[in-house]
Amino acid sequence: MRKHIKIGTRGSLLATTQSTWVKNQIEAQHPGITVELVIIVTKGDKILDVPLAKVGGKGLFVKEIEEALLRREVDLAVHSIKDVPSELPEELHLGIIPLRENPHDAFISTRYANLAELPRGATVGTSSLRRRSQLAALRPDLNIVDLRGNLDTRLRKLEEGQFEAIILAAAGLNRLGMKSRATDHFTSGEMLPAVGQGALGIELRKDDTELLEGLSFLNDAETTVAVAAERSFLFRLEGGCQVPIGAFAEVEDDRVHLTGLVASVDGKVVLKETISGPGEKAAELGTELANRILARGGRAILDEVYGEV
Repeated sequence: MRKHIKIGTRGSLLATTQSTWVKNQIEAQHPGITVELVIIVTKGDKILDVPLAKVGGKGLFVKEIEEALLRREVDLAVHSIKDVPSELPEELHLGIIPLRENPHDAFISTRYANLAELPRGATVGTSSLRRRSQLAALRPDLNIVDLRGNLDTRLRKLEEGQFEAIILAAAGLNRLGMKSRATDHFTSGEMLPAVGQGALGIELRKDDTELLEGLSFLNDAETTVAVAAERSFLFRLEGGCQVPIGAFAEVEDDRVHLTGLVASVDGKVVLKETISGPGEKAAELGTELANRILARGGRAILDEVYGEV
């Protein structure tokens, strides 16, 4: 394997923390190899005053990094899989998927222990239509407001009193050593996570087989199967990371249990269903589940959402 490896990464604290973890793992496994982080600014990092759903386009947090990969300016990229579109450039693939962190959403408040404690009309911040729709279904009385910015910015806005509570991915808090900031966690039954939430994806060029082999020690088989099922569901729905789609797969005894969701933004219609089958059929299961939800009215919901954004 080459002696110097360049990792393309966003510049946020969470992105660099995740990429540094990968860097440290590679250097520990392969003494004599040095790994460099290359910071790349993405469209999603530049536009902070517009709700994500209205920015438009897929791959808001990965496109520029993928372009650097294709130009061979970097050797690999480390992504939060929930930010990665279901369709990748032909020359690239998510070759390595490490063990998943906590995949669920965290409830964070300086005054209230959980969602049930929030008073009627309380202001809750989230940047995600997926969270917004499920929150509205659980608590239609809440005032749900868009919240952009990096994790520190979102926590600061909470502490300033702009919100009674905010919803963030538990994985991000955990990776930054902020696990204690979460006052509660949603179960997948209460709020289905984003596709791939809590999992990292290492994206490489398909022709870089030597690097893929050298990084294979980082791959987790069960996480890979679960993510395959979830991303297949997303691919069939032609969804990006800014639409009200959720999915969560668990692997048990070589079987996959996948739950998927499509919801209206106002939370008044929530289509949710579960499918199970053998692990080797993970992608097929994701497609089948998506077809079932589309047939129940999911297509009309998504068409409306895409029309609004």
